[in-house]
Amino acid sequence: MNKIVRTWKLNGEQRTVEFPPMRRLLDVLRDNLSLKGTKEGCSEGECGACTVLLNGKPVTSCLIAAGQVPDGAELMTVEGLEHTEGGRLLQHQYIEKGAAQCGFCIPGMLMASYAYLAGADDVDLREAAMREAHAGNICRCTGYEKNYGSRERRRRTMAERRETRKNRTTGPR
Repeated sequence: MNKIVRTWKLNGEQRTVEFPPMRRLLDVLRDNLSLKGTKEGCSEGECGACTVLLNGKPVTSCLIAAGQVPDGAELMTVEGLEHTEGGRLLQHQYIEKGAAQCGFCIPGMLMASYAYLAGADDVDLREAAMREAHAGNICRCTGYEKNYGSRERRRRTMAERRETRKNRTTGPR
């Protein structure tokens, strides 16, 4: 049987992996690359537990054939959040706000949150906008409110840190 070989930037590191054609990205991440944080929930792309970032955009890895992900693509799983300031802060806020309960949906929720908040100082934090950004993630434990609170707190903290760094370099405005 033919195998596919891909080299991706995975969680900030170049990784080469070999897998059979039509193997799902979810399975390659979990089984071939031993990244168990991405969960399999519904296998239909409805629950969001398998959400990862592909070139900065959230995708449901249970619906993507790994062979469709080209060489050089950037992938981030929940394990990669620890390598970014915003990711570490977001994880901390989820814990602090009590947003993580059973933990099954949390990897997908974190990835959707990270993608929504990444690099934007003026993210729309109105409840309707946050709900829309996380519409592909289902949580049966928390009722979502603690998740929304953790995202809002992460955005404010990141903005405060950017302002502090700016003031250190340029002085207060």
